Amino acid sequence: MAGTSVGRAADQIRRMMRNQELLPGQPLRQEALAEQLGVSRVPVREALKSLEAEGVVRHRPNVGYTVTRLSADELQQSYLMRAALESTVLRRVPQLTDAQLFELHELNERIETASEAADVSRMTELSHDFHFAVFRTSGLDLIVDEIERIWRMTEPYRAVHLYDQAVRRKLVREHRMLIDALRNGELAAAISILDSHRHSASGAEVVVPAG
Repeated sequence: MAGTSVGRAADQIRRMMRNQELLPGQPLRQEALAEQLGVSRVPVREALKSLEAEGVVRHRPNVGYTVTRLSADELQQSYLMRAALESTVLRRVPQLTDAQLFELHELNERIETASEAADVSRMTELSHDFHFAVFRTSGLDLIVDEIERIWRMTEPYRAVHLYDQAVRRKLVREHRMLIDALRNGELAAAISILDSHRHSASGAEVVVPAG
């Protein structure tokens, strides 16, 4: 879907959420979105249906679509789910090839460039690509799909802490540590690094942006 008009519309709406142009709880007017994105209402309507399936937006009869607003408790639950599922996936990651390790290194270099430019939206997008490049090697596709659903649902909240330069730089350092652990086949260390990585974000994520 990513290469279609629907996929592009969904990506642009996600980007608007990461940039806090669309806030949790905010109504989504299809006509206004279509005008902003320069498309007809049809791809916007289908994109919103797709985002609803991800949990990113919610639909209520006679009200329409709104950006999903999660409570602090729901965000904490999302972390508990991620901790359990991501640890399970990491335990099944095989010894990565040189090509796979190089891909992770290149992604982290691009993340660092976005970090230094304070491009939070781009950094969030690349961080997603980095983590799922690792997760997908496990072969546990159903579990990885569920992790991705949780990631997408909480993306606007996860972007908040990246406005802090110190946090952005810490994320890049932890990515390097994760690459080293995976290079050495040290999965227990990789899980520990990812737990710390997740904890770094959790304090900011429970601060729910005003809608």
